[in-house]
Amino acid sequence: MTSTDKPKPKKPTDWRKRFDKAKPPKTLVLHTDFAGIKTGTTMYIGSPGTIANYISRIPEGEVRSIERMRNELARKNEAQATCPVTTAIYLKVVAEVALADLAEGKPNTAVVPFWRVIEPNSKIAKKLSCDSQVIEHYRLLEQAGRGETLA
Repeated sequence: MTSTDKPKPKKPTDWRKRFDKAKPPKTLVLHTDFAGIKTGTTMYIGSPGTIANYISRIPEGEVRSIERMRNELARKNEAQATCPVTTAIYLKVVAEVALADLAEGKPNTAVVPFWRVIEPNSKIAKKLSCDSQVIEHYRLLEQAGRGETLA
């Protein structure tokens, strides 16, 4: 790059496209240790769709940890573990699609309720395009039994 070349501006991420274009889920056997998972372990690699489906089945007002979600997805898919790296990436994709839908005026009852899995002060929450107070707000609404939009 010469001094007259300008770096290309970064395009905003199209989260819905990333959701739709993700590879299908699969299970594999690790041939080396990876992300705290030992060699020889069967590891499930989900998709944004499998993450969204899991979250959508959590009853309103309840929450699950990411670890519990990974364990349940692994068990459901006959694996010993679920990939923590792709789970975090796909969870962010799912959350950003939901946030875009909320910004377009959809009620929170019509989007994937990512706040049931993402803790307000977690690393993933800090990477989202919303403030952690948004997650807290939707959690409180559900605990109160009121499916409303953010005012």
